[in-house]
Amino acid sequence: MTPRIQRRVVPGLTTQWPDAVHPVLRRVYASRGIASPDEIDYRLAGLLPPTIGGMDRACEILLAAIRDDVRIVIVGDFDCDGATGTALAVRGLRLLGARQVDYAVPNRMRHGYGLSPAIVEELLPRKPDLLITVDNGIAAHAGVAAARAHGMRVIVTDHHLPGATLPVADAIVNPNAEGQIEKCGQGWPLLDVGAQDAHLRCLAGVGVMFYLLLVLRSRMRESGRFAATSEPDLSVLLDLVALGTVADLVPLDRNNRILVDAGLKRIRARRTCAGIGALFTAGRRDIARAVASDLGFVVGPRLNAAGRLEDMTLGIECLLTDDAGRAADLAETLSAINIERRELQDGMTAQAQAEVEKWIASRGAEGLPHGVVLFDPGWHHGVVGLVASKLKESLHRPVIACAPTGEHNGEVKASGRSIPGFHLRDALAEVDARHPGLIQCFGGHAMAAGLSLNRADLQTFGAAFDAVARERLAPEMLDAVLMTDGELAESDFSLELAQLLRYAGPWGQAFPEPVFDDEFTVESWKVVGERHIKLKLHHRDRTVLMDAIAFNGYVGEAPPARLRAAFQLDVNEWNGAQSLQLLILHMESA
Repeated sequence: MTPRIQRRVVPGLTTQWPDAVHPVLRRVYASRGIASPDEIDYRLAGLLPPTIGGMDRACEILLAAIRDDVRIVIVGDFDCDGATGTALAVRGLRLLGARQVDYAVPNRMRHGYGLSPAIVEELLPRKPDLLITVDNGIAAHAGVAAARAHGMRVIVTDHHLPGATLPVADAIVNPNAEGQIEKCGQGWPLLDVGAQDAHLRCLAGVGVMFYLLLVLRSRMRESGRFAATSEPDLSVLLDLVALGTVADLVPLDRNNRILVDAGLKRIRARRTCAGIGALFTAGRRDIARAVASDLGFVVGPRLNAAGRLEDMTLGIECLLTDDAGRAADLAETLSAINIERRELQDGMTAQAQAEVEKWIASRGAEGLPHGVVLFDPGWHHGVVGLVASKLKESLHRPVIACAPTGEHNGEVKASGRSIPGFHLRDALAEVDARHPGLIQCFGGHAMAAGLSLNRADLQTFGAAFDAVARERLAPEMLDAVLMTDGELAESDFSLELAQLLRYAGPWGQAFPEPVFDDEFTVESWKVVGERHIKLKLHHRDRTVLMDAIAFNGYVGEAPPARLRAAFQLDVNEWNGAQSLQLLILHMESA
């Protein structure tokens, strides 16, 4: 679907900004709700206080566990947030004095998602006394019950939205468990997370675990556990927090931007763990110039690939090792798995697009469901979320892609991606309420969710999901819109501004990287790498020539001689020299 270019509304700039802040940057910040320079002050002192319900109870359990030297097992998730959160929990607890800390991560094929009875059973030979979930557990009723039946205590740390009830854990730390006043563990109440917690609801799973470690360190300090010079520095873990936060696509509110900015500064200074450094090298990115997009598009996918196709243990080991050689070997293995993932994803996406085109050819574009559900018996269920994401982008409507589990039991695993204005998890909850038993289990966020169901119920589910989507999506919400920050003056097309914008973030989810739009005349163009277009452009009718590139922009015909483009100012490096390059995101005839 061809997007419509729309410019962001820029409110009046009532705050006096320092002269050092470029006027274009002031405009960009204002359109993202930044009202004063204080909001882009990313010192760690500006982090919001840890007012998440359940923290005190969790710290009581952890203080006793460290004092009594019990066996602790971290149970993570098989995505990048789960991997970084697991590595952070292991490293952080060891820093704080825990001596028997191990981890386990579900295998997508054998265990399914999160703390399940199956993974509890596999942990029995290790004889853990305490399980701590990271980035999962808020819906693990059966898994928590199984663990406690075997005499294990359970602390759940998660950020996913809870269901109607909470698991009976010994402690639950989740900033998104607002209003849930259930009895947990030994009869203590999960605190009602009220308005004071609203500002922490954007934390990723790794961020929740980091906050818990901060509070635990504070409690240990109060109890005199540390000598005057021996208090552990938990800021060494911020590279992991940054990676997991960016990769999980949680909104980059100011608090998350503080965390990500601090982590990126450590990475650029090469004060990162060996694994992240090795993943930058494997991705052929200059770690000294690291930005959030490198975490989201280079490092994160390599870790995620392990959880999708193999075993996330590979990724966690890469983040835990302090041996540079071993980290390099693991990073290369992860890169090879990522190549396999990309090839598999491309094939599955092509199949999905072909099915959509056949549907449109036979029924017309107006017959396309508002909520699209796709299934193929040959698809890999570890990659369906990426297929849904690609189709969501091209169709601009919520998409759920489904695949068999491979267990020959008729079960289907599905992953969905949504568009602005359509809360995917709430939509699944509505389907579940209307058709009890149709969905076996589900969970997620506004923009992404997962579920499982029987293959025989796919048609019924597809119709039910489309019905909810038609009720909740007004026709105009199905129109793709590319938001831009407007035009640039001739003097703003500069390498200096491109470099400034690169580090003016961190940019990411809900705090998008600056995009501009304008009209250009094409002086020349050529195809590179079969699918990309290199161009030389005149800005409007002026004589200054600018280099530009449109990745995947070649569709078999020449670009318009005069075009309107949405673009980013990019820094192109070649043979050690830097120059300005326009990164074309969309172009159309002017």
